[in-house]
Amino acid sequence: QVQLVESGGGLVQPGGSLRLSCAASGSSSFNTMAWYRQAAGKERELVAAITTGGRTNYADSVKGRFTVSRDNAKNTVYLQMNALKPDDTAVYYCYCKRTISNVVYWGKGTLVTVSS
Repeated sequence: QVQLVESGGGLVQPGGSLRLSCAASGSSSFNTMAWYRQAAGKERELVAAITTGGRTNYADSVKGRFTVSRDNAKNTVYLQMNALKPDDTAVYYCYCKRTISNVVYWGKGTLVTVSS
């Protein structure tokens, strides 16, 4: 059973930075690793995704501020968030899709709060 362990959330002032990490247990390979977020009262939305080959996709709202990366050897995906805004406040979820079976796994979420 694959487990995703997220870390790095917390409280930060507007304009600040945070780095989220998500480590997947086991030896499975994942063709897509991504971050989603869900703000209070809103639907979950894609923030950023990255493929095994390094191709990335970002939500328009975070382009130029957030950077997604991955370490395939460690089965870990990262989200570097800079120039954070109050609108970035949300629970951030890690998403991984296995290469062979296309089964999707979700992390439990980590809260990011941007406030002065």
